[in-house]
Amino acid sequence: MKKNLVKYVTIKSLSMTIMAMHFVVSTPVLNGQYQNTSNTVSITDDLILPSLDVLIDSAMLINPMMQFRNHEINARASNLETQKNTWFKNFGVQADMRYGTFDIFSTTTAEGQSPALYATRNNQLNYGVGAFLKFPLHDLINHKNQVRQAKAELDQASSLADAQRVELRQMVIRQYNDVLLKYQLLRIKSRNLGDAIINKEMVENEFKNGQVPVSEYSRISGITTGAEAEFETARFEFRTSIMLLEEMVGFNLSKYINQGQNESN
Repeated sequence: MKKNLVKYVTIKSLSMTIMAMHFVVSTPVLNGQYQNTSNTVSITDDLILPSLDVLIDSAMLINPMMQFRNHEINARASNLETQKNTWFKNFGVQADMRYGTFDIFSTTTAEGQSPALYATRNNQLNYGVGAFLKFPLHDLINHKNQVRQAKAELDQASSLADAQRVELRQMVIRQYNDVLLKYQLLRIKSRNLGDAIINKEMVENEFKNGQVPVSEYSRISGITTGAEAEFETARFEFRTSIMLLEEMVGFNLSKYINQGQNESN
């Protein structure tokens, strides 16, 4: 099993070191030893990536648009319940309570006598309780339409959430496969660079011994330089692809790279 995440290729003649990042990713369509667990998928010994389902589930949880759609569904569901219960605003109980000082005036009248006026003052508590029932014509006619509209809005929000979920799933799948493609291209460019370096070293020795002309040495040097450029391009494209996938799923994939290294040790 491989133990090094980074392979160094030294070119003696150019006195330079090229870093080759060997991240081995997994997919059932690639050649190699395929292993699958509930949370991780591995095809080689250098890297264990989370399974595609784990990546998709993580993206669903952190994606802001998915969170917006879920909040919208909750809001529409609450509105539907409110519309269903609008009848209760037409039924109720009212209570009234008053406390204070009351002045009470009264008169008494006896036959043949002048009316007598009496005034009293006292503190007392007055209260009243009653129920009410209303039947607004607007509510009677429009209640079903309001409920139907609220239910349609909830269904609309659910459909938009489903569409967003499908779109996000497709984005993660495309980016996951882009990581696999970029890795395979990096492996190819790495092999080409290694072959070019070996060929250049052989030609360089022959050039020193006068066995090859300068033109041939220059041609081989140009091929090696082109292989170096292609390798660096592939390396940075692979790195960018990994970073985009990390941005989608919301966690660092380097810990799985380290996990693959530790298990290989």
